[in-house]
Amino acid sequence: MSMKKSVLFLFLVLSIRSGAQLSNEYPGLVKQADSLYNGKFYKESGEVYLKAFASSGYVGMTNDRYNAACAMALGGMTDSAFFQLDRIATKVKYADYNHLTTDPDLASLHTDARWAKLCALVKENKEKAEANLNKPLVAILDSVYIDDQSGRQQYEGMREKFGNNSKEVKDLWKIINEKDSVNLIKVTKILDQYGWLGPDVVGNEGNSTLFLVIQHSDMKIQEKYLPMMREAVKNHHARASSLALLEDRVALKEGRKQIYGSQIGYGPDEKMFISPLEDPDNVDKRRAEVGLGPLAEYVQHWNIKWDVEEYKRQLPEIEKKQKEISAK
Repeated sequence: MSMKKSVLFLFLVLSIRSGAQLSNEYPGLVKQADSLYNGKFYKESGEVYLKAFASSGYVGMTNDRYNAACAMALGGMTDSAFFQLDRIATKVKYADYNHLTTDPDLASLHTDARWAKLCALVKENKEKAEANLNKPLVAILDSVYIDDQSGRQQYEGMREKFGNNSKEVKDLWKIINEKDSVNLIKVTKILDQYGWLGPDVVGNEGNSTLFLVIQHSDMKIQEKYLPMMREAVKNHHARASSLALLEDRVALKEGRKQIYGSQIGYGPDEKMFISPLEDPDNVDKRRAEVGLGPLAEYVQHWNIKWDVEEYKRQLPEIEKKQKEISAK
């Protein structure tokens, strides 16, 4: 679906019309629609998104229109899904071709004659947006991105269908790990030769791909490139929100608590939980400082309810679970 659901998260938050104002009702309706999506009430989610857009004179944010299209596609609202996608492709020149074509939420649209036309338009937007970029590096990172995400986008559905410890999920992770090994060679070669390249050189998606591959690597690699990414954020060559995810992952692997609450654990009991978190009372303040939304909204995707007092009460047990996972 959206950037809320993945590090994929590559869209510009833009209004459809320059200078347009969103209604006071808009944020609450979008939040309600997103909650319905997380609960798998896709048609209802799509309908609430429509109410949100209508409340602002049919103006919507780019990421909200994309998310609406995902809910609509899953909810059988095919015409509405194509309308939302065409809107962002034509009005704000949406150019994230790789994400569009690999997003499983939109799979039901692929057999519709309108899909090819939409993809062609988005691809054209991508080519125009990348006209002044380093095209050979962009091409490499495009293929890396697809390999990095293709298996991971299947994971959630397979986990729900077969269980996290099933043969099917283990086989999927074997494929993912094999692709990660190849991708790591490509990305570290780029980083070692050029440093952490910004969007002005490899585009937003290419820039995010550098992070994705390091984020999905082992602890030794993450620790090696963490200082480089910190410097890249200072130089506006990487997102502070992406760095926060890497900081959290490294902290947990080093036996420390995470800072931003970005890492979700999966215990032996097959229940998901927020991995050990430093100073839970102020986590939303820290998240806001790096451009991340409230933790309660973030963890809704995993059907986790954020209650800071309950979390603090359960923290000793959560730390025990984390140690069991780390010991494997």
